[in-house]
Amino acid sequence: MNKELIIRSSSEAVDFALLKDGKLIELHKEQETSNFQVGDIFIAKIRKPVAGLNAAFVNVGFEKDAFLHYHDLGPNLASQLKFIKLVSAGKIKDFSLKTFQFEKEIDKDGIITDILSANQSVLVQVVKEPISTKGPRISAELSLAGRFIVLVPFSDRVSISQKIEDKKEKDRLKKLVLSIKPKGFGVIVRTVAEGKNTAELEKDLQNLLGRWTAMCKKLPTAHHPSKVLGELNRASSILRDVFNDTFSGIQIDDEELYHQTKDYLQEIAPSKQSIVKFYQSNDTPIFEKYNIERQIKTSFGRTVSMSKGAYLIIEHTEALHVIDVNSGNRSNKATNQEDTAMEVNMIAAAEIARQLRLRDMGGIIVVDFIDMSNPENRKVLFDFLREEMSDDKAKHKILPPSKFGLVQITRQRVRPEVNIKTREEDPNKVNGEIEAPILIIDKITADLERLLKTHNKVVLNTHPFVAAYLSKGFPSLRSKWFFEHKKWVKIIPRDAYTYLEYHFYDNKGNVISE
Repeated sequence: MNKELIIRSSSEAVDFALLKDGKLIELHKEQETSNFQVGDIFIAKIRKPVAGLNAAFVNVGFEKDAFLHYHDLGPNLASQLKFIKLVSAGKIKDFSLKTFQFEKEIDKDGIITDILSANQSVLVQVVKEPISTKGPRISAELSLAGRFIVLVPFSDRVSISQKIEDKKEKDRLKKLVLSIKPKGFGVIVRTVAEGKNTAELEKDLQNLLGRWTAMCKKLPTAHHPSKVLGELNRASSILRDVFNDTFSGIQIDDEELYHQTKDYLQEIAPSKQSIVKFYQSNDTPIFEKYNIERQIKTSFGRTVSMSKGAYLIIEHTEALHVIDVNSGNRSNKATNQEDTAMEVNMIAAAEIARQLRLRDMGGIIVVDFIDMSNPENRKVLFDFLREEMSDDKAKHKILPPSKFGLVQITRQRVRPEVNIKTREEDPNKVNGEIEAPILIIDKITADLERLLKTHNKVVLNTHPFVAAYLSKGFPSLRSKWFFEHKKWVKIIPRDAYTYLEYHFYDNKGNVISE
């Protein structure tokens, strides 16, 4: 398994495409105007605590107030409020918390109006970016994420990632962290820390303490509201969270971002610094070179094609997302309906896991798999879906398939869903829309794979533009079909056809059903 990160920069935004064995699995966009990223810390003022919601609305500078629930205050909120007051007044110069006297923890079942009041200063962190008509969701329990550890101010707790299963390794890491942990800070050990030594963890810790100190120095002069600690740029944060030894390349078309990324990789994985490359080409844009534009066009529509003619229908409602699995016009050597359903469902499960990450779909997702009567098959499908989603960094929960084939998934949503318009203006009609033209090639190819199994000679009639695209160049797509199927497809351009119209005929001129 090889992973590549492809980064495209423009004047308005930076796009990040994560590829796994050449297939697009994540797509992120960082815009210059985006002031509220997950992980950003703000000094802000409480606008209004609401007892009925047991929450407060906080002015963080967004058009809608941020939402702070009592359960997101953290047990040591009183200590944080005291610290902010003393730092802002210039009475604390040492930000290490070594000599800071902690206050009593707040009641976990308390009422927010007993703790917070209007116009009170508080440090808050974005845990969910503004989505639709809602403002950011925030927490007063701060955390600073590093490569191997997460630093939690105003805490003494040490915890180890549950994904590290080896008990000896867990004990080793806990003992190691306890020996280097500064007083007044809790530490969460991340999964990637498995097998790392003291020097690597301590370097990460000192880097996070440096960021904490730099943030605290801003507090005495910071206006309310303002960002006092920004998350790393998106390239660095993606590398911090997903980078491992399976990465084989990082391609960047912006020189400044290339140097930033190379420097960051030098910090977290010096031996891998050489995989960062500066992409320069006047002829082919970087997303075209790595076939990303094509994958975007074919992956973000309402209909998503899969192998062997199967496809997904993805619908979005206000309350949830619905995914329908269809077997399509596929041909199958399976001897019965159950085997057919099982094969299509397994293909769909892999694609659904990819789609959830790619679109960053969150909330409730209901998947309507093809019905299977065998309970063993339902269990195999469930286990396979869980395995496919195991790489997903977003918190998620999957319920086993019901007898009707429905699978319910909840997936954490912390930023707006990636939604890319794949339909384009129809050149044949006024005010009409069509699917992106590149999709027609995939449809023709899929239909041919099916038809060439039962027909020795196939004639394709299509629009002259499409005919030229299929037959020109070397090797042309038609040549590739010949090498794969050992059958030559005759292509006839038809001036009377609309742009995306095509039909297949046999050697006698009879229409073959697509």
